[in-house]
Amino acid sequence: MAMRSEVEIARPADEVFGVIADMSRNPEWQNGMTSCSWTSEPTIAVGSTYDQVASIMGREILTTFEVTEFEAPANIRIESIVSTFPLDITRTVEPSGEGSIVRAIIRGEPGGVMKLLGPLMKIQAQRTIRADYQRLEGVS
Repeated sequence: MAMRSEVEIARPADEVFGVIADMSRNPEWQNGMTSCSWTSEPTIAVGSTYDQVASIMGREILTTFEVTEFEAPANIRIESIVSTFPLDITRTVEPSGEGSIVRAIIRGEPGGVMKLLGPLMKIQAQRTIRADYQRLEGVS
């Protein structure tokens, strides 16, 4: 399953990328995220790792991610290395007028019972992702 999202945000691109690239801030702007902490040194680079706990459809999911691409202030790619819901997420931020455009490509396949809910999950996930990126506008 692959999803794409694009949102215009009335904030400078470098500020938006700063929030996106600081994984410890994920709970501030991502719905359902309950915690996120670095498991490697917090200076972000390719190879950095972190654990994230999310509540999805009433289920707690722990995921360990690794940064696989990092090009500040424009591009970051993360891939789950331990998870019940494998994900590969690429986020880009670029200036646009007075603000910025955030683009995301999210690839992943739920396992087990959640796989049966795939089509419904995709629709809900797209709404949630768009709302998450719009929430970046208010994060300081």
